[in-house]
Amino acid sequence: MNPQYEILAECLLPTHMLEWFELTNVEVKPKKNTATQDTESDESPVNVIHLYLDENELTPDNREDLRPNGFTPAKTFHDFPIRGQEVLLHVRRREVMTEVANARDDFRAMIKDLIKSGKPLVDAEGKPIRSNAAYHPERLKNNETKAELLMRSKYLLMVSPEKWTPSQRERAEILFELYPDIEMAYSLTHSLRMIFAQKCDKEAGRKSIKKWYAKVSEFDNKAFNDIAAAMYDREDEILNYFVNRSTNASAESLNAKIKDFRAQLRGVIDKKFFIFRLVKIFG
Repeated sequence: MNPQYEILAECLLPTHMLEWFELTNVEVKPKKNTATQDTESDESPVNVIHLYLDENELTPDNREDLRPNGFTPAKTFHDFPIRGQEVLLHVRRREVMTEVANARDDFRAMIKDLIKSGKPLVDAEGKPIRSNAAYHPERLKNNETKAELLMRSKYLLMVSPEKWTPSQRERAEILFELYPDIEMAYSLTHSLRMIFAQKCDKEAGRKSIKKWYAKVSEFDNKAFNDIAAAMYDREDEILNYFVNRSTNASAESLNAKIKDFRAQLRGVIDKKFFIFRLVKIFG
């Protein structure tokens, strides 16, 4: 407010009024019941001076948790006339509330805005902001959620990259970007597969496996450390694969058939007769 108007207001308003209220506006309007007067009359029209006052932002002592929350509806009071002009004071008191109540009202207003706009009732992280709100998970670039991404990536992690379809390749890029440890684990698994897929002698295979050990050490994952330790203990037997490129797959297959046959018999009492039957069936 203009300082000169403030000085004038201090002279016209009740004592100490401006210590508690701020003069926001002054209007002079004709009085309604005398607004239309005889134009030939020499008397000047009777006007009404309207003074608009808002309560200052004053926090009660020892109540730092209170915050302003707008104004109450204006109340009108008659003051002493000024030079025959009627004076009306329009006073608005401040409303205050605690921070908790203020946050609650802000929350309710936000809910109303979201419902009105048709947006999902979730926060910036995609979590529902109230218990009965529908959950809308975050969608990735391929329009999958993180749960769907992990579930649908099982097959692509078991095959070589050249066997991926375009959609699987896109899924793999997103998966490895979000989970670097999975990318490293897949890289180690695929590199070990490629070591045994190459045609080389036993010494070349040993050098390749030594390099693989170094990569596992850098990764420092317990599962891969256990695998590397087991391979190191039986390294000579494992490297014999490169001599004739043969494995014990046939022996493991026969062991599985024997176990299944034994399970169908609910155990074995006569071992000689059991071996006789095995020879006749699988021999």
